[in-house]
Amino acid sequence: MAIAIKAENLSKAYQLGEFSTGTLSRDIERAWYKLRGKEDPFLKIGETNDRTTKGASDIVWSLKDVNFEIQQGDAVGIVGRNGAGKSTLLKVLSRVTSPTTGSVKLKGRIASLLEVGTGFHPELTGRENIFLNGAILGMRKHEIKRKFDEIVDFAGVERYIDTPVKRYSSGMYVRLAFAVAAFLEPEILVVDEVLAVGDAEFQKKCLGRMQDVSVNDGRTVLFVSHNMGAVANLCNKAIFLRNGTMHSMGATSKIIEEYISFGKQNTGEISESDIEYTRSCESAYFNTIRIISKNEITGNIDSKDEIKIELDYTVTRENALVYPSIHILDNMGTCILASFTGPSATTTVDKYFGKPLKKGRYKSTMVVPANFLNDKTYRISAFLVPENSQDLAIAQDVLMFSVTDTGDMRKEFTGEWIGLIRPKLEWNTQFLNA
Repeated sequence: MAIAIKAENLSKAYQLGEFSTGTLSRDIERAWYKLRGKEDPFLKIGETNDRTTKGASDIVWSLKDVNFEIQQGDAVGIVGRNGAGKSTLLKVLSRVTSPTTGSVKLKGRIASLLEVGTGFHPELTGRENIFLNGAILGMRKHEIKRKFDEIVDFAGVERYIDTPVKRYSSGMYVRLAFAVAAFLEPEILVVDEVLAVGDAEFQKKCLGRMQDVSVNDGRTVLFVSHNMGAVANLCNKAIFLRNGTMHSMGATSKIIEEYISFGKQNTGEISESDIEYTRSCESAYFNTIRIISKNEITGNIDSKDEIKIELDYTVTRENALVYPSIHILDNMGTCILASFTGPSATTTVDKYFGKPLKKGRYKSTMVVPANFLNDKTYRISAFLVPENSQDLAIAQDVLMFSVTDTGDMRKEFTGEWIGLIRPKLEWNTQFLNA
């Protein structure tokens, strides 16, 4: 299959602060090197774009030595944290900005939707902007006319098509901009996170159109999004950018899993020395608290996997009654669920509860079923409740974990899923009569 996009040693440097080297002599030296077609000597001291740390240089590499090939007809998702270089990469590929070093080879016309209003003239009407964008793509007037009705119908702005786009809402703007980019038949379609401006219905239409462009029309799609569900269901390949460098590229499911689990502070485990109690208990204390998914300690969970919360604790008194308990709270502090191991609980060590415990070490595990929690960040508060509930141990907000949905329930919607929980429930539909 033909190569649609090829990037070789692609790099983009930006100067922080004032656009100067700081001294006249260095500015002259830089100009002299550029006149002779040589590399800027001050770029050599540039640093990777890690926005969380203070650097020693005023030059940062937004992209650094990025290499990849994308086949014609591929739908490629680009994922990474804010500041990873995703938007810069799309701007370089779209010829909005030129690379500092390296090269990009493109086969065919490219249409980009990078920011709300990109490529639109605010004083022109929607109709005029459609023809303007088509002309920029190299299309003839009769070709644009042939697609005009489809564009207007898809965007749903027929009533306002002869109104200057400066009077459009941001949602109307992006609807028309996407319709123009998707229907004017570019060989390469580039879409940034801008689709989040649209409503749920339009997001569904856009994702469906991009899938159609890639699968049925055989054109190439580049899609940047923080919504892993949309990326998983649209793209057959993905690129993971980190601090301006290409960390990895491959099958979408593998890259998403790598991205979700990479470098998060949610380690999924805390030990006795790090546990802080808002109230302590004389009868027991925690040794470790762990979050386990797919037999690994982790704080980054795929919503389709079950979650095990493991409490390892020591009972310090003979014949004590101690019940471990868990509260799971969302990022707004709302308690999603509260559960404890008591005399009526169903547990593999049920025989130990409801009667006094021996002095020693115990482990209790609670299982949250798969497809239960919504995709967001959660906090865990852990408790050890003795018979005298006034004397309980409380480890508040002791661990954090994130749930990410990459499955079917998210492929048509990029907003926050409604509800505190979102279980995957079974439905049964029967035909009764005609």
